[in-house]
Amino acid sequence: MSTPEQPSSGAMATSTPVSTRHDQRREVILGVAQEVFNAEGFAAASMSAIATRLGGSKGTLYNYFTSKEALFEACIRHQCARFAVGLYDLPDDPPVAEVLSRFGETYLDHLFSPWAVRMFQIIVAEAHRTPDLGRVFYAAGPAVGVGRLEDYFQRAKVLGKINPADCALAAVQFMSLCRSHQHFALVLNLTERPTAAAISSGVAEAVEMFLARYGVERAGPSSIERPGSVAPPRGPAYNPPAQL
Repeated sequence: MSTPEQPSSGAMATSTPVSTRHDQRREVILGVAQEVFNAEGFAAASMSAIATRLGGSKGTLYNYFTSKEALFEACIRHQCARFAVGLYDLPDDPPVAEVLSRFGETYLDHLFSPWAVRMFQIIVAEAHRTPDLGRVFYAAGPAVGVGRLEDYFQRAKVLGKINPADCALAAVQFMSLCRSHQHFALVLNLTERPTAAAISSGVAEAVEMFLARYGVERAGPSSIERPGSVAPPRGPAYNPPAQL
C-alpha cells in the first residue's frame, strides 16, 4: 500500500501567510468600519461608504461580513476585547485596596477614552431599533467585567479580606462607584475627559467607600448593622443578565 503523499514544504509554507493576510485584511476592515460608524453612526453608515473608504469593492467587503449588522457586531467584539487588555489582572496576594485602585484607574482610562465613549453612544442610540446590538455589547463587555471582578471578590472573600454577601452585586457596585456621574456626562458631551489626577482621585474615593462597606479589617462583616440603623429589606441575590 502506498503511503499518502505529504504536502510539499512550499505548500505548507504558503498556508500560514494566506491566513495571516486574511486576518490582517479583516483587522483593516474593522478599523476602517469603526471610523465610519464613529463618524456617521450605525444607521447612517453604509457598506458602500465603508468599501469606498477601504478602496475596494462592496463585494469584497461582503466576503468578510454578510451584512452591516454582522460587521458592526464584529466591531463591538473587537473593541470590547481591546478594552479588556490589561484590565483583568487581579492578583490575590496584594492588598485589596491596591488591586482595586489599579483596576479602577485602568477601567476608567479605557472607559473614558474617545473610542469607548463613542461606541457607547452608538450602542445606546441603536438599542431600541436593533436590540441585538445591545445584547452583543453587554455580553462582550459589561457582563465580562462584572464576572471577572466577581471572581476576584469571591477569592478575596475566601481569603478573609472582604465579606460581601453577594459578590456579583459588589462587583456592580464598585464599577458604578468608579464611573460615578462622569461617564454619563461624557456620553452626553457635557464635559471633557477627566485628567489622570481626577481619575486617580475618584477611584481612591470609590475604593475607600467600597472597603468601608465590605472590608473585613476596616468595617467588619457586612452583615453587622450600625447602631441605631434600620436594616434595608433583603431581596434575592443580585444576578446580572446572563441570557442575552
